[in-house]
Amino acid sequence: MVVANQKGGVGKTTSTVNLAAGLAQLGQRVLVIDLDPQGNASTALNVDHHRGVPSTYDLVVDGTPLADVMTPCPDIDGVAVVPATIDLAGAEIELVSVVARESRLLRALDAHPAIGGAGEAGEERFDYVLIDCPPSLGLLTLNALVAGAEMMIPIQAEYYALEGLGQLLETVEMVRKHLNPRLAVTTILVTMYDARTRLAAGVADEVREHFGDRVLHTTIPRSVRVSEAPSYAQTVMTYDPGSPGALSYLEAAREIAQQGASA
Repeated sequence: MVVANQKGGVGKTTSTVNLAAGLAQLGQRVLVIDLDPQGNASTALNVDHHRGVPSTYDLVVDGTPLADVMTPCPDIDGVAVVPATIDLAGAEIELVSVVARESRLLRALDAHPAIGGAGEAGEERFDYVLIDCPPSLGLLTLNALVAGAEMMIPIQAEYYALEGLGQLLETVEMVRKHLNPRLAVTTILVTMYDARTRLAAGVADEVREHFGDRVLHTTIPRSVRVSEAPSYAQTVMTYDPGSPGALSYLEAAREIAQQGASA
């Protein structure tokens, strides 16, 4: 599942790491691939990501096998992470001259025995692979879209929420047509929801009108605890499990798991 929205600050990384933690709490095995050079997902999952650490850069640019760049999340059982280092910032330029540059991530995932259908991957299989994209529509995001089967778009419950979304959906359509026909936008998550404002409710209604039942029933509230957690190298699920933000992400994870079970 690709987590993408080229608009910054909509809760992409926050949603990726907290949904990974929520799915793990529900007994799922999850791999998080940090494709954002800022490495915020790696920080929140308390995984080393300084220069020189095996990372998504090695995976995508150098073709290093997935098994060699994957590391277990120290705080959450059932979650493994491919961290992002600052080297990834140069990957967009380095990939330009590479053959089949848009399918490097897909090839790396396909080559790993724990990724795929239950039949071929067996007991050790990852139930979910979540790919956290950078806030742009460059070659890294394109690699994620080519590798993904599903896509989740976090949308913040604020004015201009749907602005720029048309461009993202056009890109998705182009990828579907030419590179990855199986890619589907299956999940929309409304984030930073402030129940006290009419604006938030209005935006949520507009998003539901636009995307129908692909919008999760659960909205993620605007929350200080959710924002604080990464500064302690944690997800909100471990930082403050009883907080409204943690409970909302757990509920959203439950919805996603149910969707997967009924698909």
